[in-house]
Amino acid sequence: MDLHYVSSNKPIKSDSWKTVLSLAYQSLGVVYGDLSTSPLYVYKSAFAEDIQHTESNEELYGVLSFVFWTLTLIPLVKYVFIVLRADDNGEGGTFALYSLLCRHARVGFLPNCQVADEELSEYSKDGILSNDKSGAGFSLKSTLEKYRVLQKVLLVLALIGTCMVIGDGVLTPALSVFSAVSGLELSMSKEQHQYVEVPIVCAILVFLFALQHYGTHRVGFLFAPVVIVWLLCISAIGVYNIVHWNPHVYQALSPYYMYNFMRKTQKGGWMSLGGILLCITGSEAMFADLGHFSQLSIQIAFTCMVYPSLILAYMGQAAYLSRHHNIGTYYRIGFYVSVPESIRWPVLVIAILAAVVGSQAIITGTFSIIKQCSSLGCFPRVKIIHTSSKIHGQIYIPEINWTLMLLCLAVTIGFRDTKSMGNASGLAVITVMLVTTCLMSLVIVLCWHKSVFLAMGFIFFFGTIEALYFSASLIKFLEGAWVPVALSFIFLAVMYVWHYGTLKKYECDVHNKVSMNWLLSLGPNLGIVRVQGIGLIYTELVSGIPAIFSHFVTNLPAFHQVLVFLCIKSVPVPHVRPEERFLVGRVGPKEYRMYRCIARYGYHDFHKDDMEFEKDLVCSIGEFIRSERPERDIGLVGSETDEKMTVVGTSSSNLEGIRLFDDVESVSGIVGTSELMEIRSPERVRKRVRFLVPESLQIDMEAQEELRELMQAREAGMAFILGHSYVRTKRGSSLMKRIVINYGYDFLRRNSRGPTYALSIPHASTLEVGMVYHV
Repeated sequence: MDLHYVSSNKPIKSDSWKTVLSLAYQSLGVVYGDLSTSPLYVYKSAFAEDIQHTESNEELYGVLSFVFWTLTLIPLVKYVFIVLRADDNGEGGTFALYSLLCRHARVGFLPNCQVADEELSEYSKDGILSNDKSGAGFSLKSTLEKYRVLQKVLLVLALIGTCMVIGDGVLTPALSVFSAVSGLELSMSKEQHQYVEVPIVCAILVFLFALQHYGTHRVGFLFAPVVIVWLLCISAIGVYNIVHWNPHVYQALSPYYMYNFMRKTQKGGWMSLGGILLCITGSEAMFADLGHFSQLSIQIAFTCMVYPSLILAYMGQAAYLSRHHNIGTYYRIGFYVSVPESIRWPVLVIAILAAVVGSQAIITGTFSIIKQCSSLGCFPRVKIIHTSSKIHGQIYIPEINWTLMLLCLAVTIGFRDTKSMGNASGLAVITVMLVTTCLMSLVIVLCWHKSVFLAMGFIFFFGTIEALYFSASLIKFLEGAWVPVALSFIFLAVMYVWHYGTLKKYECDVHNKVSMNWLLSLGPNLGIVRVQGIGLIYTELVSGIPAIFSHFVTNLPAFHQVLVFLCIKSVPVPHVRPEERFLVGRVGPKEYRMYRCIARYGYHDFHKDDMEFEKDLVCSIGEFIRSERPERDIGLVGSETDEKMTVVGTSSSNLEGIRLFDDVESVSGIVGTSELMEIRSPERVRKRVRFLVPESLQIDMEAQEELRELMQAREAGMAFILGHSYVRTKRGSSLMKRIVINYGYDFLRRNSRGPTYALSIPHASTLEVGMVYHV
């Protein structure tokens, strides 16, 4: 196998301006596709029914003033200059904020957390730990850690924001594509338009979702140019309309026009805020997609390109509409009426392409957030396909893709107009923003260690603005806003049931694990015949011996000469460095040849293929054997047993330790053989395995013998023992608990992917045995 290694000792240089500008260019296609298509439907949604476009233009100028200040305060001030700084080691999004809070205060529900996890490089973002135990921040932290109900509220809040993002993944493609195609209404009669528009939108949506399995990297080079052309197009049209129709429209940017608008329209103006809100759809993507770019690149792209283009586009539409008050009631006030007729068809084509790009971004974001939730135990396991070998964030989830497509088609066929779709999308967008504001206020205190008054000022200022828009969207509940609520309720129920069932199952595993005294009573051979090979016993326990092992020992006539209790777990960090991947320890005395190996992954990491993972696993155990010292406490002590765990990296990250080579005739091209001593196994084995160790590392005879046994077992092959534990409620349990565990969780478990599919665990042969727990 070829080994590739990048030295981690080189100093990390800050991004050059060339890199930053390149990332800013790429972000235009991935991040801002949804936000840039908002001019297609904002004015049309705002003037749908609640307010009228009159000769005085007071309503029009009021809407423009609201759009300008909303774009300035929410995307520009809140997200670009504040929220983007709350990244989780470069990652963003609702769950990233929750993960950050879980590390600064013990409010998470992950049952397999260890002290060793806190030693990870990415566990502490800024390295700042507050020692002040008298401040308000410490009091807030203590309160959150003390009351479990507050921890549940925080989890549900994060899940609600996540579910609304998924709901937006259903609504945004339908709304964007429908609004783009609606330009056909100016070129055909009303009767023809009704029968043409919906089929075209459905065909585009089916085509869009059918292309997802190819991966965004295959068509990604088209994304940024399309969005740039679209932004230049709408800004140029905006400048033309301003100069040609109303050069004084800039006066409407004054906050006075907002006051005058609300004073004149009153309830109708308040209800129209649900349409005005759509001007900031896609703002959350700036934070959610932070991991693919950098903070500076996103700031440059928005402030220098996106923000001015959108402002010019909205001002241009207002300038045109301020001189045209006789637009037919059917057309209402749309984007295409302000486009010069000579270029309307090219603009229509560009708008459809831009809508597809915007839809692609939210679909990809939905895949990413579901993978993140699944990694942290809040969503059933699904099949995750990595569509790019270079960019780990580009993934495809078939089940979610087709579910989103069906829901998109249902929304399109069911509503058939942008008004209801806009009401639904607006509520989803503003709910996510409210959740972000609430979590950010906690981040300011717990993670940034700032004043509580600063956090209160943040949540009061931005929370008041968003609460106003939220109330205007919620009042449209029966007019389409019920859709994201219904979708979020379904996804929230699925997430919470899965999380609750997973937590109960783990608690049963911990309660029923076997004692070390029982293991010691069996002796080195475990009371049975030990055959050649490595037995990988998958367990979710990070310490102790799983109950399923005692079931194996008492029922099987033979077991492997080397046993490895393998735990693959996710930790609340985006990525785990390769040199910190494994925690390896010994179970029982040395002569038992039993080891525990915990492979740790972040919620944005992807798992290696079977052969590479198998090699890293064996190599990590070999390195543990080599580095182990008797009479000395190495590594970190487990919280429930006396097992001593050592941090071991992958083979590619540990060039100074043991190296493992399978079926390699010569390694001279990789490393000088004069600097290595080779530990060989008997030639009679059919598969040749070699451990290569630098001569500078001293290995005693006992360790060399143990390494030889490990090689013999490796050559004989691996067997994978998978224990399935099921939970059922006890007799006399409440009705709700029986519904959740016996029906809800059991249904999700039976219809979700198993761990062998989700985690790519290596296995030559698999043995599965189940156990039932009563909770």
